[in-house]
Amino acid sequence: MEQAFDNDLAITRDSLYGTVAEPTYAGITSFMRRRYTRDLRGVDLVVSGVPFDTATSNRPGSRFGPRAIRAASIQSAWERHYPWEFDPFDVLACIDYGDCNFDHGTPQDTPAVIEAHADKILAAGCAMLTLGGDHFISYPLLKAHARKHGPLALIHFDAHSDTWPDEEGARIDHGTMFYHAAKEGLVDPARSVQVGLRTTNDDVMGFQVLDARQVNRSTPEQIAELIRARVGDQPVYLTFDIDCLDPAFAPGTGTPVCGGLSSHQALEILRGLRGINLVGMDVVEVAPPYDNAEVTALVGATLAMEMICLYAARLKLGG
Repeated sequence: MEQAFDNDLAITRDSLYGTVAEPTYAGITSFMRRRYTRDLRGVDLVVSGVPFDTATSNRPGSRFGPRAIRAASIQSAWERHYPWEFDPFDVLACIDYGDCNFDHGTPQDTPAVIEAHADKILAAGCAMLTLGGDHFISYPLLKAHARKHGPLALIHFDAHSDTWPDEEGARIDHGTMFYHAAKEGLVDPARSVQVGLRTTNDDVMGFQVLDARQVNRSTPEQIAELIRARVGDQPVYLTFDIDCLDPAFAPGTGTPVCGGLSSHQALEILRGLRGINLVGMDVVEVAPPYDNAEVTALVGATLAMEMICLYAARLKLGG
């Protein structure tokens, strides 16, 4: 007997809207079963991957992150994302654009390719959720977003500051991006905040730092309120390095650091940011070769969905 529903919704769905259940263990693994397409007409939000990890300083492997996050997302693609009271895909036209294509043999050219990838999507009037890849990818993404929105407030979840100096500007390094972003005026440090840090860098470059010890001594609601006060109504770029989480919750990453946030803390903090003027976002540094039972990819996908809900709430529901 023929089944009453279609499958492989990544290619067979008729509408960009809505959530439809299909077997989570089979089929094409677009992010949350959204349509795979490069057609940007009528699209609100583009999910794309940047499988680049050449800038990694420790363990490589995050080039496999976009694929792993997509695969993990399928586990929850059958229903409305908990605990939000609305389905973001009922109000957002969201697609999976696939991955940014670059030549791995010419890494010096990759930043410009990523920037052009973002420029094309943003020029079409779409917002972006980007799946990494190592954290360096945030730098060319910030360039494209700042060109469209002006100086950005940065909300940066991480174990590391990523503001180590690179005065000559020659390094393609996942520890220098926000040094350059601040120096170049892409982000406004006075409106930006770094959450979960637990490595030493004495020069905070004007960023507010809510380190892991402060987060662990506070409630998620208290941390969210500090973040909201810092960014105000400035256009916000939200970047989440998965190593912000303690290795107990996210072992699959290149530079794990003990003493980090729990999955629960991170999710609750994000939920507390409802209403921020979110214009761009990424989840980076998921490295499947070091993962255990796909738990890192799963939390990466879940964090990405929280970001989508934040974006939908502000753009479509007014807060």
